[in-house]
Amino acid sequence: MSENPTTNDSSEIKNPGPISIWLSEQGLANNSLEPDHLNVETIEVAPNDLIAIVSLLKEKGFDYLQCQGGYDEGPGKNLVSFYHLISMNEIVKNHADSSHEKCELKEVRLKVFLNRKDTPKLPSLYKIFRGADWQERETYDMFGIYFEGHPHPKRLLMPEDWKGWPLRKDYIQPDFYEMQDAY
Repeated sequence: MSENPTTNDSSEIKNPGPISIWLSEQGLANNSLEPDHLNVETIEVAPNDLIAIVSLLKEKGFDYLQCQGGYDEGPGKNLVSFYHLISMNEIVKNHADSSHEKCELKEVRLKVFLNRKDTPKLPSLYKIFRGADWQERETYDMFGIYFEGHPHPKRLLMPEDWKGWPLRKDYIQPDFYEMQDAY
């Protein structure tokens, strides 16, 4: 991947996985990261490349956004938005073949590292995967990651006038919250 100051160099691996190699062959910059605890290939993607990579993966058969979420690496560190894509066609095909005892799952995780000092922004995946709607809203609500182009960019869990992002590790909880009159 080109110079990306938010990359966590310690998690990069030297032997990229097959999806990372394929994306590079398609001319899309990415960094192969260590596989997750289930040995799912994990790939770092730059914010500007997210839409192109997800669109291409969807064309390749990753037709289901199983999960989108976020996490905070710690005070002063990156905010991370992650995406878990799977191929539902592979599940159906493998499950229908009775000779397979175990259903092989075709899946990949994408991670986008964002500098918390800037206003963290990403393009919304809503136009590609409608299921991203509430998942992106929750990530915005809890971590303050803005999803540009989202059709309903407002809080999902916290009151509309809530200040701050409750799941950021540097969040300071207010002493009290005054409920607005519902009438």
